[in-house]
Amino acid sequence: MQSHDIALLFDHLYWVRDKILAAADEPHMDWPGDAPVGLRGLRATLVHELDVEWSWRRRLQAADRTDFPKDDAELMPEQFDDVAAVRARWLEDEAEMRAWLERLTDEDLAGACGVERRGGGHPLWFHLLHVYSHGMQQLSDAAWMLSSQDGGSPGEIDFLEFAEVRQAR
Repeated sequence: MQSHDIALLFDHLYWVRDKILAAADEPHMDWPGDAPVGLRGLRATLVHELDVEWSWRRRLQAADRTDFPKDDAELMPEQFDDVAAVRARWLEDEAEMRAWLERLTDEDLAGACGVERRGGGHPLWFHLLHVYSHGMQQLSDAAWMLSSQDGGSPGEIDFLEFAEVRQAR
């Protein structure tokens, strides 16, 4: 996995996030949203995903990656009254994530991450792929919740749709 591949995956992740937030911000949408059986509600799902991206980035940036930073405090849904508050915080984190990803070299990505306490561990790109795939799962859950509301679908969110839109620009 090369640095431009990771950047492309995060471009896709943020494109999907923006589509989800735009759909969630429609006046008729249920915010914060009831939790379907086995899932979090809409707000809780989005805040959870934001929290995962933020906390994993901080962990992977740390000198000691074997645990999350001591000052890591879980983001709570109640901290975000509306979609605009979630969006504002996520855009801040996106800027920090992109700046960090831009500094990573192909060698950094291929190197042992150091998250595992034993053994050689996985390369850094495995953990970044984990952040991406976790995000896609959470945002897919959010898309499903939005789609279950009349007119709430964010539209297509798959990678090839993203690639076509990107190529058309």
